Amino acid sequence: MMTNLANLTDSSRPRKSVKRVGRGPGSGLGKTCGRGEKGAGSRSGYKRRWGYEGGQFRTYAKMPIRGFNNTRFRQAYDSVNLGQINDAFEDGEVVNVETLAERGFLTGKTYGIKILGDGELKKKVTIEVAALSKSAQQKLEKANIPFTLV
Repeated sequence: MMTNLANLTDSSRPRKSVKRVGRGPGSGLGKTCGRGEKGAGSRSGYKRRWGYEGGQFRTYAKMPIRGFNNTRFRQAYDSVNLGQINDAFEDGEVVNVETLAERGFLTGKTYGIKILGDGELKKKVTIEVAALSKSAQQKLEKANIPFTLV
């Protein structure tokens, strides 16, 4: 017989037996069939709404909402190390958003570039970025490499 979607079976776990309700008091699920006595949950057609507590004020509605968090709105910089710039650029080139995107350092939208101080920059390039780390700034000043913050 050929296997197809119609005759696939899940043999990874045993089948759960159906809860048979309303089969007399000896079964443990007779009379009210595990639904309790009165109330909406005992009626047919009842759908449980998330968070609803039967008229009691909902717990999550009692909890205080405190403060403001800027995480959704922050505009993070893309970071590039000095060592990466040294490998990807030649003498006399300009390091900015456009040239970094051409060389594959950026994917999609960016809110600016931050240069980090990991590695050594031996090439004489011009740097135009939004931010520099303190170690990167010290290394650039020491190597006498021009940079501007845009």
